[in-house]
Amino acid sequence: MATRFLVTLEMIPLKSNYRDEPPILNTHRNSQVANPNMEKSDVSGHGNTTVKLTEANFEQLSSGAKPMFVDFWAVWCGPCRIMDPVVERLAAKYSDRVLFGKVNVDEEMNISSRYQVFSIPTFMMFKDGQPLDAVIGAVGEASLERLVKSAIDGGSS
Repeated sequence: MATRFLVTLEMIPLKSNYRDEPPILNTHRNSQVANPNMEKSDVSGHGNTTVKLTEANFEQLSSGAKPMFVDFWAVWCGPCRIMDPVVERLAAKYSDRVLFGKVNVDEEMNISSRYQVFSIPTFMMFKDGQPLDAVIGAVGEASLERLVKSAIDGGSS
């Protein structure tokens, strides 16, 4: 006779010592936000900024003239925190040609579901509103730079 087990999983919110936002990128040092849907925030204490991507602005920004680099992250994700300086360096180098943004997967579940983001960190390039390519996990800077360069070189329509 077979024994059956019923297993239930309960979602328990994780508590974190981190603030609500990760340290953010410095992609617009001396400029003002021209679009009200592009929210800039400063929580790192360093004056750095990046675009916080939400359901309200994602479609518009991903369809813009520049390719868009998206960092899917969460507050509680250690590897996401480790990758912040790498993404920041790339933003400093390529922000004139690429828009850099972040999606908090806990706050923007619809966006992460739409693009089948099941592991974080996930880094995805968009052009004309469509995903071009993605890199999953805490990877080396060279891997992310190849992702960005491929969008700049071959992602033009």
